[in-house]
Order: sequence, then C-alpha cells, then structure tokens
Amino acid sequence: MPITNDHNDVASGAESTQPLNVVVAGSTSAAGQAVVGSLVALGARVAAVDLDAARLEALAASHDGVVPYTCNLSDPESVEALAGSVRSEFGSVDGLIHLVGGWRGGEGIVGQRDEDWDVLHTSIMTTLRNTSRAFYSDLEASPRGRLAIVSAVAAAKPTASGASYAAIKAASEAWVLGVADGFEAAQSGHKTEPKEQTAAAVVFVVKALLDDAMKAAAPHRKFPGYTHVNELGDHVSALFAAPASDLNGARQHLS
Repeated sequence: MPITNDHNDVASGAESTQPLNVVVAGSTSAAGQAVVGSLVALGARVAAVDLDAARLEALAASHDGVVPYTCNLSDPESVEALAGSVRSEFGSVDGLIHLVGGWRGGEGIVGQRDEDWDVLHTSIMTTLRNTSRAFYSDLEASPRGRLAIVSAVAAAKPTASGASYAAIKAASEAWVLGVADGFEAAQSGHKTEPKEQTAAAVVFVVKALLDDAMKAAAPHRKFPGYTHVNELGDHVSALFAAPASDLNGARQHLS
C-alpha cells in the first residue's frame, strides 16, 4: 500500500497530544537534512545524530526542536549512552530513521576487497543493529513507533561489482524484517493477548538518492529512477500518519 503524506492526520489524532520524538541517524547527509526538515515541519522533536559535530551544530541551528548528538554508532556502549541521553532530553522515542550508509564497489567478485566489506558492514549493518536494539523498547511501546531504513534496488538485483554493498543492504533489510516480526509478535500477533498494531518497521527501496547539489553539478543529466531526498523526507513524515498494520514489514519502492 502506498504511503500518503497527510500531516493533519498526525496532528489531529488523540494519540498525538504529545509531540513526536524522532532519532535521525546520519542526519547531516543530504538525505538526513531533508528528513530532519520534513520531521520538524510535522512538529516533531528531532535528535540529530552523526559524527561531524560542526555539521550537527549547523543543522540544529537551522531548525527549532533539533538537538545535536555526536556519536559513534558502530560502538554499542556509545549507542546505549546516546539512548540514555536522548531519553533524558526528550523522553521516550517514537521513531528511529536510520540513514547511515555509504557505497563501495570492486572489479567483479574476486575484486571485492575485505577492507570495503568491513567498512560497509560497520557503517550500514552494525550501526543499524546497535541503534535498533537500543531504541527497540521505546518504539514497541510508542502509540506510533516507527523504524525506517533506506535500502537499494541492488539488494534484490546485485551486480558482481557491487556484490558486497548489495549483500550488506540485503542483510539490513532482513534485520528490519526481523524487527517487524518482533513488533507483530508483541502486538497484533500476540498469541494470548493480541492488541492493536502500533509499531512498524519499514524498508524504503530506491535506485539511488538525488539532491540539489547533484543536479547542479550535472544540469543536463536526467537521473532516471532516482529519488530526490525531499521526496524521501515526505515519505518518512507520512509514516507517522499511516496505520502501523499497513506499514509493518513493508518494502516500499520509491524509485
């Protein structure tokens, strides 16, 4: 089911008397900035997380309701400390948007380098695993808990040169689907006391992301099938208005 972007639904619901508290991991990238801006427009309070303190401070200065957190998300202890700090500042968390990533390729299968595999695994999979575990209980308990990642078409249709990247993205999708199963088992699929599904884990699938700087650098290029980061931001915000039962475990193609 397509995700629609209806901000009024979020603002009018009885469950929405408290502002949304959303953690955006990888918040200073072009995608992160677009998602943060869209969430702020929705009325959410955002915990913006990244490694670049200067860029974080600039991002926070440009929006009300954004608090910067510098954190190495590949380190479990640092992530647990982050979760404690966010809860102290905001209270319980309603959303985790994971935008940490990167791309590395090689020459065919034999040319897939161990160093690239390690970087991809750490930046994409390890950071997702750490953050989703640290905030899992918050998302499950929230009346509108949402976890979302951005994956790639390549995860389902890999090339030899991008095999490492595609494999890590596929693993990330599997992890999110595991989270979705956990949410369902605790809520609508509970064996003895089923209840309304309120938490959802979602995978957004793109061919590639596009931002204004990319367009300016190649004004004659068409970028077919690319998803603009502003569109991603709209889809992320729309998650909080759509029913969790329609979203949980969904693999939404944006390209």
